Amino acid sequence: MTFALPDSYNFLPRFYKLAGVSMLSNMMIPLAGLVDIAFLGHLEDIRHLAGVILGTILFDYLYRVLKFMRSSTNALTAQAAGLDQPKEVLLAGLRSGLIALFLGLLILLLQYPIQKFGFLILSGSPDIETSGVDYFYGRIWGAPAVLLNFVFLGWFLGREMNGVVLLMSIISNGANVLLDYLMIVKWGWASMGAGLATALSQYLGLTVGVVAAIFTIKWQVFLEAVKELFDWVAIKNTMVLKSNILIRFLVLISVYSIFTNLSAGMGKTVLAENGLLLQIAILSQFTVQGIGVTTQTLTGNFKSKGNQNQMIPLLIISIFSALVISLLFVFISVVFPDQVFGLLTNHEEINSNITDYTIWLLPVLVITAIAFMLEGYFIGLKEGVILRNAVLLSFFIGFVPLAIAAWYFQNNHLLWGTLVSYMATLMVVLAVQVPGTLNNSNDIKKSIISQ
Repeated sequence: MTFALPDSYNFLPRFYKLAGVSMLSNMMIPLAGLVDIAFLGHLEDIRHLAGVILGTILFDYLYRVLKFMRSSTNALTAQAAGLDQPKEVLLAGLRSGLIALFLGLLILLLQYPIQKFGFLILSGSPDIETSGVDYFYGRIWGAPAVLLNFVFLGWFLGREMNGVVLLMSIISNGANVLLDYLMIVKWGWASMGAGLATALSQYLGLTVGVVAAIFTIKWQVFLEAVKELFDWVAIKNTMVLKSNILIRFLVLISVYSIFTNLSAGMGKTVLAENGLLLQIAILSQFTVQGIGVTTQTLTGNFKSKGNQNQMIPLLIISIFSALVISLLFVFISVVFPDQVFGLLTNHEEINSNITDYTIWLLPVLVITAIAFMLEGYFIGLKEGVILRNAVLLSFFIGFVPLAIAAWYFQNNHLLWGTLVSYMATLMVVLAVQVPGTLNNSNDIKKSIISQ
């Protein structure tokens, strides 16, 4: 007797194969950040740890906001791959790569005003700010590599070449750990060393992506694609999708940056406690986003092939899988807080109070998991307008009022409530719009070509 999956769920082996590699790849990004924190958290002077946590806010804007390059490239590539259009697949990567290179070089040119303006609006004592600035100037030189890596990751994921994505992550994040050890522990470069290690490791990851691309593209198709590279109508349509997804990332990082900045206003210890809790939350969220990226890829693929009967089963499976992972992170952090946070820092003033807030990881991670899967679904459909409107509504209704209250009362529990409120609002707003996506009878091929 053999077990056969219903037709609407026959994508499960493919889903978990892609999701497994994506999760491993995504996990390595925050794990490298946790290594930074762990090395700095065991230095005698806590200002290096607090400074890097503060300096990371700027890179959350610069890099995590610009992560829209990966999501938009993934959506465009997945739908073109579903239609078996190799030239469109290549154009999706090339056009996105040009945009990424331009933005990366622009960031390098504007690094001084970015640093001045960024730390002007952040809260932190002078000694913490000095460490944060050192970290900023070390890490900023990786900007072009970071943005090009986003494009390569989205492009390879859209082509379901997850093995290349995993290799890029292993090389770049493995190098980051090694360079952290050398520059922080051996050479004593503290926060500057943490920034330089991250920047250099990004270029090693980029090298892997370039080599993989060279060996996997068909050069005849490449020559044909180059002739259409500067099709301004296509570039404009690409930018429209990217700009809407950009707003999603901008709002999300604004939420976490305001959260961190308000934490800094409550004192050095609260900033460090919330920063460590966020590292666990981010590790969970990056892992869950591996499933979200797979949802983007398969949703785009199913849409382009007209397999609408598989879209809701895909969403159900992705939400279920994301919840299992999130609850695992919550269980480990809440039940074994001393072991988890003891690995990250040995400062007693932080570890003694952090357990008062670990329970907030439960609603934050669970609701975020559902919201991220819904976001992945809409990105895969290239429904950027729906996503943009949802995040803006959630920010102004779900986040801002509670953030003002948390600031006024200087209450850290209220501050954690802002994250729950934002994600819950986003989850509801997106969920009620899912049924409408199943009645879209537009010509799929026309939609793909026009974008």
